[in-house]
Amino acid sequence: MFAELNLHERLLRALEELNLSEPTEVQKQAIPAALAGRDLRVVARTGTGKTAAFVLPMLQRLLQEKDAGIGTRALILAPTRELARQTLKQVEAMARFTFIKAEAITGGEDFKVQASRIRRNPEILVATPGRMIEHLEAGNLAFGEVKVLVLDESDRMLDMGFSDDVMRLAEACNPARQTLLFSATPGGEAMAAMVARVLREPEALLLDSVRELNEQVGQQIITADDRSHKERLVQWLLAHEPHKKAIVFTNTKAAADRLGGVLRATAHKVFVLHGDKDTKDRKLAVERLNSGAVTVLVATDVAARGLDVDGLELVINFDMPRSGDDYLHRIGRTGRGDGAGLAISLVESHEWNLMASIQRYLRQQFEFRVVEPLRGRYQGPKLVKRSGKAVGSKNKKLKKRALAKTGKPAKKVAKKAARPARKGAASKPASDLQGGFAKPKRKTNPGPLD
Repeated sequence: MFAELNLHERLLRALEELNLSEPTEVQKQAIPAALAGRDLRVVARTGTGKTAAFVLPMLQRLLQEKDAGIGTRALILAPTRELARQTLKQVEAMARFTFIKAEAITGGEDFKVQASRIRRNPEILVATPGRMIEHLEAGNLAFGEVKVLVLDESDRMLDMGFSDDVMRLAEACNPARQTLLFSATPGGEAMAAMVARVLREPEALLLDSVRELNEQVGQQIITADDRSHKERLVQWLLAHEPHKKAIVFTNTKAAADRLGGVLRATAHKVFVLHGDKDTKDRKLAVERLNSGAVTVLVATDVAARGLDVDGLELVINFDMPRSGDDYLHRIGRTGRGDGAGLAISLVESHEWNLMASIQRYLRQQFEFRVVEPLRGRYQGPKLVKRSGKAVGSKNKKLKKRALAKTGKPAKKVAKKAARPARKGAASKPASDLQGGFAKPKRKTNPGPLD
């Protein structure tokens, strides 16, 4: 029970209004440690309640320390606008019976309007790093009063190239602050460097290993011949796979726009979401998906973080994601909490090795599925290595690289020319191999004339 975590009565009242009585595992472990004032490094899969795990102890501290000061007392950094807005909603819901005010500062909105909102000294700012750097450089921010700094989805911020911005913002904050760093994946060397620079003697809570992530989500692969075949497969899956709402992920904006048009032509209620959409369109997409006015969202990875949609039961990877972590964040949109979900990846021949690498990273084996009405010619490689990758794919990759660089296929080198002659074997001149006739040798040092 949340009451056992020694939370303020106003926070408990808000949780009661939200029908939240039992904390999740990440909340049980992170909230007491955060309330004790420790810096935290938390890894937990998506959909497990990480937001409440840092919002509740943050609000508790602000309620206990009533020195309002002249600036922001808590800063939450998130990688995307969608996640920042989603986090703001949860902060406001949990702070509804307090006098604590929060604002979201993200890209795509009027800079001067945001500056005026910052001057009102909200206790909590939820922001994306890029826009916060702009306000920092404009002299709009005063972080000397910051008590708590939260880095949400920190692994994604590193993937998106925000490392320097995050470090700079952390250095601008009060050095005596508490820092809480949350992510869905452990990350690599870049994450270790961030932890070393930003956190002080942190308590590490590794709640999920990569193997255990999204275990309640069914994972399937369907092979496809080409993109046109993929489009037909998506239409078939949306028509026959039971779901209330679905997300179809592409790797590029152009692919998202095209697929959105294809699906609209078949009477699907579709909204397209990617980085070129302005803030109003992006808000509208999430709102319509939540309300049920739209049942299918076609999106790039900009939507892989920060979307918490009820009834989202189906995720389709039209394009295979570029990494195992991106795959995890995509399929993390379904199967949230105690719910179940299904993730289906459409795999062309050139994507097979990427799919195999993702399986190996996750230490999971995806279910191979065939849609009989749309069975394609490509059913996977004839031979695979122990890693799951196709045999002989390395040579093909080298040929493609050569073709991309020079515009010409890689030249085959004759084996005889490359191989040294065996000892004792007479080597024939090239002329001897042409029609059996040797050209007369030309003298290079002729003697004196007779």
